[in-house]
Formats: sequence, C-alpha cells, structure tokens
Amino acid sequence: MRNLNNYFEAIAKPFVPLTPWILRLVIGISFILHGLSKFPLPYLINDSEILGGIVAIAEVLAGAGVMIGGIFRNELGNIITRLSGGAILVIMIGALIIAHPNWFQSWEGLKKFIWKEQIYLLVLGFYFAVRGNN
Repeated sequence: MRNLNNYFEAIAKPFVPLTPWILRLVIGISFILHGLSKFPLPYLINDSEILGGIVAIAEVLAGAGVMIGGIFRNELGNIITRLSGGAILVIMIGALIIAHPNWFQSWEGLKKFIWKEQIYLLVLGFYFAVRGNN
C-alpha cells in the first residue's frame, strides 16, 4: 500500500503548485464570462437596471480579482483574493435568492441546485474568501 501511495505522490508532486491555479482559472473565467454576457449595460434584474449593472461589473472584477490576487504572493494578493472570493460568495447567494428561490422549496428543486454549476461557484467563492492565497 505504501509503495502505491509513494508512486501516486511522485506522479502528483510536479502538479501540486498548479492546483490552486486551476481553481482560480475556472472560477475567474466563469465569472468574467457571466459578467461580460450582461454587457452592454444596463442589464435588467427584477426591473432594476442599476442592480444589474452593478452585478455585471462586480462579476467581472471578482473573477479577475481571484486570478490577479494569485499573482501577488504577498499581503496585497491575499487581500485581493479574499475580497474577490467574498464578492463571489455574496453574488452567488444573491443569485440563488433572486433567480432560483424555488430550488430550496422542494427535494426536486434541491436536486436541481446540486446538479447545477451555481453550487460549485458558491463553494469556490467561499474557499477563496476563507483561504486567500494560503
């Protein structure tokens, strides 16, 4: 068992530094694309042009921030990453409350939530808000 574990460790070791970047790129690109899809501004969310514009800009900035924050390996990068992760978390909670409230009213709705990308974006936002660059 130990030999098998050592074998897998040797294979994985060169990729370990890349793993946070894979997460950063996935959530960063996803949020940038979601935000850009709302341009040109204003975009309507529940008849509120101002909220739609703020959300679109926040999505682009948060996505870029998670990626840019990883470039700086100091306190500034850590702060950028945490603020961006927190923004993603807030945006996703708002999206779930405004756009998908029915997902939490039944077991069928909850299964939809689990199978959609929103849960992964929410969790990754939480991860970067808590973890930062550490």
